Amino acid sequence: MCQKLNGRSDKFIMKNKIVLLWVLSVFVLTLSSCSNDLEDNIKLLKKVVETSEEGISETTLFNYNGNEIVSIDGAQKRTDFIYTDGLIKKTVLLNKKNQLQETIEYSYLKGKLSEVQSLGNYRIRYIHNSDETVSYERFTIVSTNQQVKEFHGTLYFENENLIKDDRILDNANAGVISNYSVSYDYDVEKNPLFQVTGFRELLNQSEKISLNNTVISTVIKSVSEDDQISSSAIIYKSFYTYDLENYPKERVSETAIFANGNTGYLKTQYFY
Repeated sequence: MCQKLNGRSDKFIMKNKIVLLWVLSVFVLTLSSCSNDLEDNIKLLKKVVETSEEGISETTLFNYNGNEIVSIDGAQKRTDFIYTDGLIKKTVLLNKKNQLQETIEYSYLKGKLSEVQSLGNYRIRYIHNSDETVSYERFTIVSTNQQVKEFHGTLYFENENLIKDDRILDNANAGVISNYSVSYDYDVEKNPLFQVTGFRELLNQSEKISLNNTVISTVIKSVSEDDQISSSAIIYKSFYTYDLENYPKERVSETAIFANGNTGYLKTQYFY
C-alpha cells in the first residue's frame, strides 16, 4: 500500500512540475512580447521635409545605430554624433557651403551635462540645482588664455519639458541691463527626438530636448538704462497634425525662424 501511495505521490509531483514549467514558459514569453511591443512603439525620425511659402523644399535625413543617432544630414549642413557609454561626447558640424567644420565637445558630471565647448569659439558651463533648474554661463573664447562672458541664465523644467530660458546679457554697455527670456508651451504628444539615446541631455539644443512638441514660443526682450525700460514681445505659433501613434506628422508655422534670421511660413513633414 505504501508503495502505491508513493507512486501516486511521485506522479502528482511530476505533474505539478510540468504545470509549473508551462506557467513559467508562458510568463517568460509574455515578458518578451511586452518588451518587443515597447521597442516597436518607439519611432525614430528618419526624414524631415521643410517647404517654404514659395514652394522651396529642403530635406534632412536622420541616421541611427540602434537608438543612438549617427548623423543629421541636411542641404546646408551635416552633424555627426560620437558616443561614449550612452552619452553624446562630441559632435562635428560641417557647413556644406564653405566646407568649414566645427567640433563641439560635451562633458558630464554624474550623467548630467556640465560643459559644452566649441573648440576655439565658445564655452558653456552648466550647474544643476536642487530645485531642478539649471544655471549656465556662456563665454566667447578670444584666445587660449582669454574668455569673455556673453551672458548667463537659468533653464526651467516641468514634466520633462523645458518651459523657460531666462538670461542676462553680460556684454551690454556700462549702465545697461539687457534681459532675454523665451518661454515654451507644448502639446501632449510625442517628440520623436526625446527617444534618441543621450539627446535629452543636450541642454544647448533648447526645446528640442523636451518630451512634447512646442506649439507656442514667446520671446521677451527688455533693456533698462537710466531708469528707462523698453521691452518687446514676439509670439511664434505652430500647428500640428499627428499619426495614429501620436507622433507629429506635419507642422505648419506662419512665423517660423529661418537660418538667416527672417521669419515666415514653413510647413514641416515628418517621416519615420
